[in-house]
Amino acid sequence: MSYPLSLQTLIDELGRLPGIGPKSAQRLALWMTRQPDDDIRRLAEALLAMRTNLSFCPECCNISENDGLCPICTDHRRDRSIVCVVEESRDVSAIERSGAYSGLYHVLQGLINPLEGITPERIKTRELLTRLHDESIKEVILSLSPTVEGDATMLYLSRLLAPTGLRVTQVATGLPVGGDIEFADVQTLGRAIDMRRVVSEGNA
Repeated sequence: MSYPLSLQTLIDELGRLPGIGPKSAQRLALWMTRQPDDDIRRLAEALLAMRTNLSFCPECCNISENDGLCPICTDHRRDRSIVCVVEESRDVSAIERSGAYSGLYHVLQGLINPLEGITPERIKTRELLTRLHDESIKEVILSLSPTVEGDATMLYLSRLLAPTGLRVTQVATGLPVGGDIEFADVQTLGRAIDMRRVVSEGNA
């Protein structure tokens, strides 16, 4: 079935969004045709306001607003001696939800991926090194996904940060809480064994 040009254009644009296939784009577009004008206008205004007002924090490269520092960088209650390096802003949100971390962040805005032309120069590594001139920073935590790209970026950053003399750590990976060993994939199980921790010391 062919749709009017304006509707087909909307379907095509929605289909460009990550995780939205042709059928999902079509379903969303048709749903929008049934919504009140005010709802559609609010959606359009929210999209335009996002493009106008949002920027990246000049300190940590996280999403910010009106070219200013993000709320985390301006929060003086944070532990300013630790910087947690993550791939995207959504990772900041995930770690914040855990409530287990109270330091600062640095968002790389990507991972090294030579096959897609993403080199170290295209992610925020230079900005990270500039931040580390701050003598109050004592530790850098590498919190990247355990993928091929994440591992490559972790290795690159480990070598890049070695001359700084800072403590460089990485988050542990392994079995999820509540998971069964028999259902774990071999890579996850291998990481869990490699990154095991001491429970008690024997006498031998």
